Amino acid sequence: MEPILQTFLVTGLTFLCFVFEWLPPDLTAICVMVVLMLLGLVNTTEGLSGFSNPATITVMAMFILSSGIARTGAIQMASEFLLKWGGKRPARHMLIMGAVIGPFTAIINNVAIVSVFLPVVEDWSRQRRIPVSKLMIPLSYITILGGMITVLGTSTSVLASGLSSDLGLGSFDIFQFTALSLCTFTAGLIYMATIGHRLLPNRKTSSSLSQGYGLKDYVSEVVVTPQSNLVGQTVRSSLIQRIYDVDILELIHDDNHFPQPLADKTLSAGDILLVRGGREDLLKIRDGQGLEILPDVQFGQKSWQADISAEEGAAEAMVLADSNLVGSTLKDLRFRQRYNCTVLAIRRGQELVRDRLGKVRLRFGDLLLVQGPKQSLVGLQTSKELLVMEQRDVENLRRDKAWIAIAIGLLVVGVAGTKQFSIAVTALAGVMLMVLTGCLKPGELYRAVRWDVVFLLAGLFPLGIAMKKSGATQLIADQLISVGGQLSGYWLLTLFFVLTALLTEILSNNATVILLLPVAVQVAQELGYNPFAFMFVVTFAASNSFMTPIGYQTNTMVYGTGGYRFLDFMRVGGPLSLLMALITPPLIILLYGLEPLS
Repeated sequence: MEPILQTFLVTGLTFLCFVFEWLPPDLTAICVMVVLMLLGLVNTTEGLSGFSNPATITVMAMFILSSGIARTGAIQMASEFLLKWGGKRPARHMLIMGAVIGPFTAIINNVAIVSVFLPVVEDWSRQRRIPVSKLMIPLSYITILGGMITVLGTSTSVLASGLSSDLGLGSFDIFQFTALSLCTFTAGLIYMATIGHRLLPNRKTSSSLSQGYGLKDYVSEVVVTPQSNLVGQTVRSSLIQRIYDVDILELIHDDNHFPQPLADKTLSAGDILLVRGGREDLLKIRDGQGLEILPDVQFGQKSWQADISAEEGAAEAMVLADSNLVGSTLKDLRFRQRYNCTVLAIRRGQELVRDRLGKVRLRFGDLLLVQGPKQSLVGLQTSKELLVMEQRDVENLRRDKAWIAIAIGLLVVGVAGTKQFSIAVTALAGVMLMVLTGCLKPGELYRAVRWDVVFLLAGLFPLGIAMKKSGATQLIADQLISVGGQLSGYWLLTLFFVLTALLTEILSNNATVILLLPVAVQVAQELGYNPFAFMFVVTFAASNSFMTPIGYQTNTMVYGTGGYRFLDFMRVGGPLSLLMALITPPLIILLYGLEPLS
């Protein structure tokens, strides 16, 4: 088979893997890298070049810098300002969020920003009695729009800079997009303040977790009768939690409340068990184990939280993108034993899962309603697998280092702006300063890196090399030239913006840049246009993903928290994407020109 056909076949399979999620994106990228080397489409050096590429190293450093600023509480200082001055009018909500969050997005990774501000904005919505669905999508969109203010703001722009260097056009300056991004950021903020907030759903959320997750019919009290075959058995030996789809949340014996762990507690006649389970399973337990279900009115008169003891608590926890929980079931993970907490329900957008929880494969962005001892919930707050949806007051933030961390971030940006050193070098120098000044401990460096993103970038770099070597890039460029060769430069830029924007909603934004940026450069060079203008339009379109909850990671993070439907993103993000498609190409022409640089 011809190399060009092999390349297209690998690219097509990669596309399908991303679309249908057959494998995690980072694992897909590594498989692509290995297959390309096995087929001889790239040699070993080319296949592994992604791991040594300055773009990959810069992305790693960017995650560490972001973690250093977050660990010192610098972002929390801004969140306190947001809570104080947020106001009550929708337009002011958006403008204040933009003013507070926007500057941070210039130097801090978008996912890190949203991770900190999610619980802040949720608290803000409760204090102001604003439906959380009115604030979560704007939070995501503001971080996306602001992430392009500097090249360090998002991994996509760092990757585009690396690809530009590989194509012989040099890497981008750190302020390469600043003028353009400030224009698009302002336009997007005005849209959200005037039109966007009217398109957002107005979904009332319950003040209590039990009502918000509809747990009234899923958490009940059962009594161990004298005739029950569970009398004298421990919870573990009874196998009740394995045989039936139920979880025992608490044991009440002689008015004494015993929270988890309960595995070694011996059951006696008259014991009351607070259990999570559907009505069908409760009836099976009643018939099979001799338990009596207490009347609904007893449970219905009080909230679920009131049923559990003072030592117990409940919280929402989000599954993070690089979490080891992704793709696994609660049963496989032995979640209860691992975290000493029980998952009562799972929220995925507006979808609520309350039955057969042990068999549900977890996804990035899933919200887990967990219940357990309060100390266990505190432990969850320090987990790298989950983001607890409440402000981390218990976390030991290094507040005395906050201004040092901010100064280091600004120093990295400033030195990189002088062009004396590459962005990779200045970013690594910033990492060194974060450790030397105590903003980060050495062991925290490795935990700060989003290794899934790093492997995604490193694995996909060889695909771009294979496309160029095999002629696939040239073939796609020729087809685009034949279709759009009669178009003006403006319409060609618009064509690439729309094509990239649509593709990035399906693939990851980084994969889209790797596939389309070399094609855009090839088209520009053959038609006599400024290749930077075409690279910029692809980079911006790939970074500005608003129309689906899966096109950009911050959209996925707010999907469950805001209780959104899939089409909510299309309703609010579609007009915003259209606005960006209308203003970005002419702004690029105005600021950078279409004529080739001499």
